Amino acid sequence: MTTTLILGGTKSGKSRLAEQWAATTSESVTYIATAQAQDDEMAKRIKQHQQQRPDNWPTIEQPLYLADAIKKATTDVVLVDCLTLWLTNLLLAEDVLLTEQISAFLDTLQTSDKHIIMVSNETNMGVMPLGDLTRRYCDEAGVLHQRIAKISDNVILTVAGLPHLLKGQLHEQLR
Repeated sequence: MTTTLILGGTKSGKSRLAEQWAATTSESVTYIATAQAQDDEMAKRIKQHQQQRPDNWPTIEQPLYLADAIKKATTDVVLVDCLTLWLTNLLLAEDVLLTEQISAFLDTLQTSDKHIIMVSNETNMGVMPLGDLTRRYCDEAGVLHQRIAKISDNVILTVAGLPHLLKGQLHEQLR
C-alpha cells in the first residue's frame, strides 16, 4: 500500500500529524509504540500519547521487534511511534540485533500490504555530539532515515506543528 515517514524535532507536532494522517486514512488503526517507561518523565509522555489517540485503536507495545509487530497488526493502517526510540532500544541491545531488526523492518516496509505511517525524530540538524554512543546514534538515525525515505511514498518534515512535504503528497485535510 503506502508508506509515510514523518520527521521532526522534539514537540514539533509529528505524532499529532501522524495520528491525523492515520485517522484520515482509516477508522481502524493499529498503534505500535516503541517507547519504554524507564523513568517518571517518560511514563508521563507515554500516558499523554495514550490519552490523545482514539480508544478504538489497538496498541502493540514493541521496543525491539518492529517488523514482527507490523506483521501482527490486524488493521490496514499501522502507525509506528517512534523509530528513533526503537533505534535507541536496538543500540542498547546486541549489535547483531540492530542489523537484523533494521533489515527485517526495511523488508517489511517494502512487502507489507498495509498503510504504514512512521514517526521519527530528526536529530541531525545540529552540532556533532560528544561521546561515541551519541555519535553512533546520530549516524545510525541519519542512515536509517535515508533508507526509509528512499523507499517511502511520502516524507514529511514537521516544524512548529506545520508539515513540510519533502516527497510524495499530503492528505488534502492536512494542508
